[in-house]
Amino acid sequence: MGESIKLEFEVDGDNFESAGAASEEVKRSLKQLGIEPGTIRRVAIAMYEGEINMVIHAHGGKAVVDIFNNHIEIKLQDFGPGIEDVDKAMQEGFSTATETIRNLGFGAGMGLPNMKKYSDNMKIETEVGKGTTVHLLINFELK
Repeated sequence: MGESIKLEFEVDGDNFESAGAASEEVKRSLKQLGIEPGTIRRVAIAMYEGEINMVIHAHGGKAVVDIFNNHIEIKLQDFGPGIEDVDKAMQEGFSTATETIRNLGFGAGMGLPNMKKYSDNMKIETEVGKGTTVHLLINFELK
């Protein structure tokens, strides 16, 4: 690969049926590029968690994925309510999801912790009432 390959997706808010479509598309693209399965899995999990968070909490957003020779940068941006307490939100099991969302099987409080777990670097920019942007970096080696 020379320059980066950029993939952009709109995440449809409040639509659980289409949640995960962006991560599936990225997964397909990474397979076509010959990226090893372990890296693809990490990217897919981190992206899916971000997509679900945008659907549950922010009524949608945008995902931008830049694929380079040795790393992948993911930017997940929404204009939802923002995160009031990032430290609390990073705790496994902490969730602000409604009971309705939890009854659907979502909102277990693992989104941000899993995004951190499956990336090499994670940065959160958030402002209450304005939205959240999560930057993820996933390193890999080409075979």
